[in-house]
Amino acid sequence: MTTMLGLTLAAGLLLLLSPWLWVRGAGATRVAAPGHIARVLAAAGYSHATPSHVVVVSMIVAAVAGAVVWLLTALPAFAAVSAVAGAVAPITWLRGRARRLQKSRRALWPDVCDLLVASVRAGMSLPDAVGALGEVGPAALRPAFTAFATDVSASGHFDSGALRLKARLSDPVADRIIEALRMARQVGGTELTSVLRALSSSVRAEAALRAEIEARQSWIRGAAVLGVVAPWVILAMLALRPEGAAAYATPEGGAVILIGAGISAVAFRLMVGLGRLPEPRRWFA
Repeated sequence: MTTMLGLTLAAGLLLLLSPWLWVRGAGATRVAAPGHIARVLAAAGYSHATPSHVVVVSMIVAAVAGAVVWLLTALPAFAAVSAVAGAVAPITWLRGRARRLQKSRRALWPDVCDLLVASVRAGMSLPDAVGALGEVGPAALRPAFTAFATDVSASGHFDSGALRLKARLSDPVADRIIEALRMARQVGGTELTSVLRALSSSVRAEAALRAEIEARQSWIRGAAVLGVVAPWVILAMLALRPEGAAAYATPEGGAVILIGAGISAVAFRLMVGLGRLPEPRRWFA
């Protein structure tokens, strides 16, 4: 009965805090709906995978984590917390990979703009200028531009190839560049090089500013990870001892584990929210 009351209290507190913990918007944690999982997969570079793959992997990781902790400690509450952590681990890893990939690409887009400006001023058509980036562009972006050149040569439609390129890159800056190219292709104009130069300058300035701020705030995320992981490492060490396992096997011990898990989740979200800069949104996705 005590365990059920503890679970009910933890669920109620979590529901009360959910509007602040999972606010919809840029940089906030959203419900992992199939459409959101597909966007995270595309941003992480796994656009060929499907949301069902992530669900299956999450279930496997949750089962393995819960079973291992159960076999080692025989504590139902600890095993349940481990299973929940294992279930959210794949989508958390994908989000982290997407942020790292976007961060590494942020410094490459000014070079892409400069190469496009040079190609356009040399008299190349837009499809040829974009396709040439598969050979002379930054190495991390060449496969996407090579695939674009293949699409255009096969279909002859710049617009459809640009849309598929935008889906492959899945980056806010790439969206702005590709939309500028599409507009120039559709309505013409002589200001494309000026627009690309201005975009290149703004992206460079933004990347330098974000790098400086992230370097100063990196300790916040490190403190959050250390503060969350350390108590659970100590709990695992205590649970491996017979007297510790016997203490946490009681209803009171289970309630302590569950309440501790809720507090850890809330504290981690607050610390990460304080130390994370909002990422630019994909307005043209």
